[in-house]
Amino acid sequence: MALTINNDFDHRVVIRPSDYHWVDSPMPGVERMMLDRIGDEVGRTTSLVRYAPNSEFSPHIHSGGEEFLVLEGIFSDEHGDYPTGTYVRNPIGTRHTPKVGPDGATIFVKLHQFASQDTEQKHQHTPTAQWSPGLVDGLSVLPLHNYDAEQVALVKWAPNTRFNAHKHWGGEEILVLSGTFFDEHGEYPQGTWIRSPHLSQHTPYTKEDGALIYVKTGHLNAAP
Repeated sequence: MALTINNDFDHRVVIRPSDYHWVDSPMPGVERMMLDRIGDEVGRTTSLVRYAPNSEFSPHIHSGGEEFLVLEGIFSDEHGDYPTGTYVRNPIGTRHTPKVGPDGATIFVKLHQFASQDTEQKHQHTPTAQWSPGLVDGLSVLPLHNYDAEQVALVKWAPNTRFNAHKHWGGEEILVLSGTFFDEHGEYPQGTWIRSPHLSQHTPYTKEDGALIYVKTGHLNAAP
């Protein structure tokens, strides 16, 4: 039977750093914190992956596509080096051999979640990108990818910013990259992952330290 973790996409899930449980991957020096999963080594997964210094992963093909954001260190493959803050999309059928240098690296990665027609391969170093004003004062937005109903972006929240109450058509997924994010349901420090289902609703805000979040919307109403 295939491994399943948080595989009911009709329910809200919150995982804070205090909930992390790292497990070894098949490759020495590579550990994973599984956030959601349907399948074993090949399957639909969302994970944090931590590479020890000078570790590597075996060559592999992305049979369902790969999306990742480098959270710490420099992640590399035969195509280039991706320092902290780099966002990468490798569509279905691409191949690489990941490795890291003496400082190690941690990435947030999503596998087997690409539409077959979504074939754009890209990488973007977000710390040097140009951001745009958000829908309310105090928000800055960096779009990363759009395809069909799916939208991916980084959003900077200035201290004491409040957004309007809204519903998530197609769901919403958030990873808090820095600061602390809030809504009426709770408090989410750096490292918290939140997955909210189709048509869920909230009123998000920040306090004194602001926040930076990765956010993806529109992708969960069609989830398995």
